[in-house]
Amino acid sequence: MTIERLDADVAVIGLGAMGAMSAWRLARAGARVLGFEQFGIAHDRGAAGGESRLFRMAYHEGPEYVPLLRRARELWLELAAVSGRDLFLPTGCLSIGLPDLPPMVNVRRSVTDHDLEHEVLAHDELATRYPQHRLHEGEIGILDVAGGMLRPELAVLAAAQQARAMGARLHEHTPVRAIEPGGAGVTVVTDEARYRVRRVVVTAGPWTGELVPDVAVTVKPIVLTWFAPQDLPAYAPGAFPAFIRDTDGVHLFGCPVLDGMSVKCGFADVWPPLPGPRELTRDLPGSALRPISDAVRRFLPGLHPEPIRHGVYMDGYTPDRTAVVGPLPDAPSVVVLAGFSGHGFKMAPVFGSIAADLALEGGTDFDVTRMSPSRFGAAA
Repeated sequence: MTIERLDADVAVIGLGAMGAMSAWRLARAGARVLGFEQFGIAHDRGAAGGESRLFRMAYHEGPEYVPLLRRARELWLELAAVSGRDLFLPTGCLSIGLPDLPPMVNVRRSVTDHDLEHEVLAHDELATRYPQHRLHEGEIGILDVAGGMLRPELAVLAAAQQARAMGARLHEHTPVRAIEPGGAGVTVVTDEARYRVRRVVVTAGPWTGELVPDVAVTVKPIVLTWFAPQDLPAYAPGAFPAFIRDTDGVHLFGCPVLDGMSVKCGFADVWPPLPGPRELTRDLPGSALRPISDAVRRFLPGLHPEPIRHGVYMDGYTPDRTAVVGPLPDAPSVVVLAGFSGHGFKMAPVFGSIAADLALEGGTDFDVTRMSPSRFGAAA
């Protein structure tokens, strides 16, 4: 009997946040790993960019994410330690809103159901401790003590470097043109070669539809803006936690000063979808930034309301805003991680571990049933 020659155990396609973490966890588990990235490592053409990203365990999207977030935090700290990079800044994360709003209800359920360290700040106490925020009557704050900020570009670079140090072969500037499941493995097709592997992990972010068109992912831009504070020390990490706020239909999030001069703020999921990832526009007119300027003027009066710079990134969104994680129903040798809908980066290390489990063991200890690709009828 002829034994098929394999180039690797697992190929990872797309080496952004999810892909770099998957390559790291696969290599750490002893797998032979091939990785393919159409751009360079830690590029800015996907979802993993923007200098900083919030980490929060008191989760607006629901307490069912807390076990994933708890493990993700452990892995963030592990990656920071082994790489020697400051990837996680524990500022805490402050949620602001009326107590009966659904996001605030989910935050409270997260901290109570999972016994998370937190503080509930009544309106007056919140206003006194964090006067940087202009509050509406009745709004409260819930401080997630284990929250903080992540450094996305450094994190992707650190994970890729760790994967390489453990033997992973990562190919930059190498687009994958096709994946072909068949027989006892999968063929990965690039312009230069064809590679044969046992399993493929597709972590192509907003580019997923070009390789797995039946996965229901809509590409939307993520616009981030930076504003100069009048009183710089008042917005330093020790004085101004990362925050997320829901007021009058405005969903605003932000981070303290990291670059020595500005506070980052952004909206979530308010920009119209793109025809595809290749249509991303970086240069926005002033009118496109006016809504975020208006929100900053209303809620953060200590910031100059005109952004000193902005960045445009993108992510894949599913119809139910829940990620797609798992093997394709008709091609179980192809594992897809996609559609994180603007809130997946903070969980990237744990999803990298889940991808490794699925590719190497065929299952995972985490419950990702609700994330199954089969709910959209996805096929190879």
